[in-house]
Amino acid sequence: MSKYSVHQQPVETLLSWIKSGEIAIPEIQRPFVWKNAKVRDLIDSLYRGYPVGYIITWRNPDVKLKNGQLSAGKKVLIDGQQRITALTAAVVGQRVLNKNYKEINICIAFNPITEKFEVLNKAFEKSPEWINNINPIINDEISITKAIREYLKLNPKADEDLIEDRIENLKRIKTKQVGIIELDSSLDIDTVTDIFIRINQKGVVLSNADFVMSKIASDENHGGNKMRKLVDYFCRLLVDKDFNKHILDNDKTFADSDYYKALKWMASGSDDLYIPDYIDVLRVAFTYKFSRGKFSDLVALLSGRNFETRTYEDAISEKSYKMLSDGLTDFVNQTSYQRFIMLIKSAGLISQKLISSKNSLNFSYALYLKLRNEGMPEPEIQHYIKRWLIMSLLISRYSGSSESMIDEDIKQINEKGIAKYLEQMEQNHLGQGFWEFGLVSQLESSSVNNNAYNVYLAAQCHENSPAFLSKSMKISSLIEQRGDIHHIFPKKYLTENGYIPKQYNQVANFVYTEQATNIKVGMKTPQNYLTKVTEQIADSIFDISTIDSNTCLADNLMKNDIPNILYTATHLDYENFLVERRKLMAAKIKKYYEQL
Repeated sequence: MSKYSVHQQPVETLLSWIKSGEIAIPEIQRPFVWKNAKVRDLIDSLYRGYPVGYIITWRNPDVKLKNGQLSAGKKVLIDGQQRITALTAAVVGQRVLNKNYKEINICIAFNPITEKFEVLNKAFEKSPEWINNINPIINDEISITKAIREYLKLNPKADEDLIEDRIENLKRIKTKQVGIIELDSSLDIDTVTDIFIRINQKGVVLSNADFVMSKIASDENHGGNKMRKLVDYFCRLLVDKDFNKHILDNDKTFADSDYYKALKWMASGSDDLYIPDYIDVLRVAFTYKFSRGKFSDLVALLSGRNFETRTYEDAISEKSYKMLSDGLTDFVNQTSYQRFIMLIKSAGLISQKLISSKNSLNFSYALYLKLRNEGMPEPEIQHYIKRWLIMSLLISRYSGSSESMIDEDIKQINEKGIAKYLEQMEQNHLGQGFWEFGLVSQLESSSVNNNAYNVYLAAQCHENSPAFLSKSMKISSLIEQRGDIHHIFPKKYLTENGYIPKQYNQVANFVYTEQATNIKVGMKTPQNYLTKVTEQIADSIFDISTIDSNTCLADNLMKNDIPNILYTATHLDYENFLVERRKLMAAKIKKYYEQL
């Protein structure tokens, strides 16, 4: 028995399926990533009768209902979202969201004489040879006769028969065939994913989160379509507060729902530390409520999968949708969300750029919601969440097979409890060898996206450390103001002495300092500029630095983990300086972790 069918459908039929909900495409509500020129190329291919690739759908499994009958599952879009969105934009005239969550029109212009398509711009708009927008003709908003008459009026020398033929062919775009591969409902998620990768020659990994979004969008019986909107609308409100008016004006049913009541605070809320996308929201809610980490399990459970009997049951589907609904509602809860953000900031992670792993943040939020739901006292929750987050960043816990790691961690925490499992993780990964050798080795890097370096900056923020050679300016303030990092051994000085970027851009050579200080240091050797600072302290002059005493200077260097070798250092001491500073930075991180 074949596990799939292949057939052709005209563009207008495909678009009618989308409008009626026969095919669930939640991704249309999310940013459209194609460049406009790619939309033009798609339309040109349809016009010329060229193949445009296949749309892949997967019919939802038939679920056994309480009355013993089987449900008829809708089609779920597996691949082709960008092409379909392009068609709805160019052919139907629907506005789409760009990557900045702004609604835009994509107008495709057509030249009947040359049979060329272009994205409409000022030049084409002013040229009489170009039809500014193809969709009114394709959608019967204007008759062919009228379109031809108007074009010939502007181009009286054009061949009437030629123009008529070209415009008629333009109109036939919506009758052009698109290939559809429909996968059978009996296929499991892993098989569907494998088929997708084999068909797609680029081998793009299919996101199981998209399976989930398509799955819940196609479900009205359990309110999945509203859950999908909860996820999409929350993510959009994070970055586009004006979208709240759109919800109130254009989606009154959702605006009257409990889901909207749960998320509407974000219309006036603000945060740039944790900006989850739809995958992050789903991951947190799923991990928190289901104590699992693999999205393929969620798709199966929402379909009513009984893992023991290998059948699909409506009772399991109903329960799973209720659990997911609760998880999503708890995710967007204002109190939980804002307290979690405050907790993260209190650990010194005051900026998004200090958190290199979104999944570390996701798991920490899922764990936070779980511990709160279990009634653990808030001080204990804060202790465990901070430690887990920093530990996971330091060991890059979720940098590889993140789903497997998340699945393992949440199950182990369920079985052993957070206290015991965290202690086990610390013993396995954060032993003496890690602090004295592994962490020091991590800091031997020229990348500011280095996990260890970012945690070091968090440690400095946590202890409210001053900026280098500054009495009052704090490192946290410079990070929040997007201040620059500067070289302890000036870059130009090291370059003149034969050092290459990978050497002088070591993170152990970086400090946050005020721009004025950095300019005054210039190309001076550390020995020279520190001598100058000391002389100015004695003369009560504050030119290079705002530090006003030798005691204050010594304290500033200590809090920035600067080895004393700097007082007499030249480029010949640079490598030794880096070794010593890395040890001091690692020691600060260890002390910071122990205080959490």
